[in-house]
Amino acid sequence: MAARRPSTTTPISTSTGASRPARAQGEAPARPRRRRRTGADGNNPGTGNARQVSGTTGARQLAESKPAAYAEVAPTIVDESLTFSDLGVPAGLVKALAAAGILKPFPIQAATLPDSLAGKDVLGRGRTGSGKTYAFVLPLLARLTTSTSKRRPNHPRALILAPTRELATQIQASITPLTDALDLRTMTIFGGVGAGPQITQLRRGVDIVIACPGRLEDHVKTGHAKLDQIEITVLDEADHMADLGFLPAVRRILEATPANTQRLLFSATLDAGVDILVKRFMKSPVTHSVDSAQSPVTKMTHHVLHVQSDSRLPVLVDLTAAPGRTLVFTRTKYGAKSLTKKLIALGVPAVELHGNLSQGARTRNLEAFSDGSAKTLVATDIAARGIHVDDITLVIHADPPIEHKAYLHRSGRTARAGAEGTVVTLMTDDQVRDVRDLTRKAGIAATVTKLRVGDPLLEKLAPGERIFVTPTIKVVSDDESVRRTGGGGGRGRGARRGAGSARGTGSAQGSGGGASRGPRSAGGGAGAGRGASGGGRGAGSGGQGGGRAAGAGQATKTRSQGRGSGSAAPKTYSTTTPGASSRPAGAAAFSAGAGGRRGR
Repeated sequence: MAARRPSTTTPISTSTGASRPARAQGEAPARPRRRRRTGADGNNPGTGNARQVSGTTGARQLAESKPAAYAEVAPTIVDESLTFSDLGVPAGLVKALAAAGILKPFPIQAATLPDSLAGKDVLGRGRTGSGKTYAFVLPLLARLTTSTSKRRPNHPRALILAPTRELATQIQASITPLTDALDLRTMTIFGGVGAGPQITQLRRGVDIVIACPGRLEDHVKTGHAKLDQIEITVLDEADHMADLGFLPAVRRILEATPANTQRLLFSATLDAGVDILVKRFMKSPVTHSVDSAQSPVTKMTHHVLHVQSDSRLPVLVDLTAAPGRTLVFTRTKYGAKSLTKKLIALGVPAVELHGNLSQGARTRNLEAFSDGSAKTLVATDIAARGIHVDDITLVIHADPPIEHKAYLHRSGRTARAGAEGTVVTLMTDDQVRDVRDLTRKAGIAATVTKLRVGDPLLEKLAPGERIFVTPTIKVVSDDESVRRTGGGGGRGRGARRGAGSARGTGSAQGSGGGASRGPRSAGGGAGAGRGASGGGRGAGSGGQGGGRAAGAGQATKTRSQGRGSGSAAPKTYSTTTPGASSRPAGAAAFSAGAGGRRGR
């Protein structure tokens, strides 16, 4: 509750130790005292006037009173000639790395490995695609291989926390070649899938758990995961966990681990969002940064295309139809789904990735994008971190992000590990100011071009012949299965939806003019009809009685469908991504047209 201002009639003492001398008669009244400055500087003397703080003690007090300014950490200079052996990585790990084709450390690895291998708590910042995963995986594996503790049921020995399922899966895929060579057992824990298999794996015993905070906390509460034997803890993309609201769960999980556990925190951006975790759980952490807070990539080119609203989709189609993998970002889940359907309808094989998809659909869509079945992935910011697919040559911000950190993480899906990449942001008239502020905060010098459809610049940004895949169009005849809504004029009491022949205890309504015959009786019972030849099932309401509907079409195996003869059957257009005929991937298979399935 805000403090009330004192009344003007209330006497206020303004003395500061010695009484002020009384004003002589006829003397001009003293100027009123200036109000004390409010705000962060006025309320916190330690951060107010720095001139009042002098000496080593004062400087230390001033530094301790300020929040952690990770952006001010100077980049670490590393020797590019160092090898993993020079950095102290055990010989067994060096051999496993060489077998995986990893021979030289990246700068973030060379900067942090000496301290992390020595058992110190480490804060590491490196841009996306800079090799942060191995920077924390190598000390983790080195600690486990030299530890005398044994694998026990429900007691993992190392913990890696990640904000998203995709990032957790990506981390496990990266370290699996090393853990297999060292005979270490790993598992992932996240929501969206059944908890039973995870509980079974925990009971068998694992060495490393890679988890999202929510589901892991559920296992901790039920006793299936006990964290009192954790020897090393890693927080990957901790600032993103703070943005997603996971800090309370992360704090409870870290409190369940031993106090002397080594803790490593890595992210592309370290800001004040992680300060509470650093102060509470890390002991004198060593901070390493191999680039600036904005983390620009020298081999990444940035372009802003100023387009009209009606040109946005044609420009997107032109860019995504070029050879190579393209990652398109939208701001909303609905936008990702809608744009994916539009691209497919226009001949661009695409899949979607967003939070409304089940875990199985997300996995299938990522596989389709990785193996080349779909050249374009349309995603929300769920794919901005942790998604590593080789050879993504183009990243398109179909919807500019709200904050600059999201822009950097989105753009970091290309130009990874020294490769080159192009980032394109589509900007309409009403987004000019927002995009200008966005690029300024991100420290990006983008080339702004106002263009129309067919501009030669599009060919330069995405070179190569445009390839369009004609969607598979299937015109359904009377003799083929169709999915349609009920609405015919069949005889019989009650109602029946669907097309096909039905026989059962309920009367039915045919779709498309089917005729039914049989005795009818008055009653309120509900009956279920069974397709005589097509195997369809229909549900009818009305009186009990035997009824048979005769029709020319074949029934489909959907609920509430029977059989009937239909005139003017609607056309069904089914499009599938090439190479995914046996297992459609997400929105790569959908139906459009007059006939659509209606849920009951």
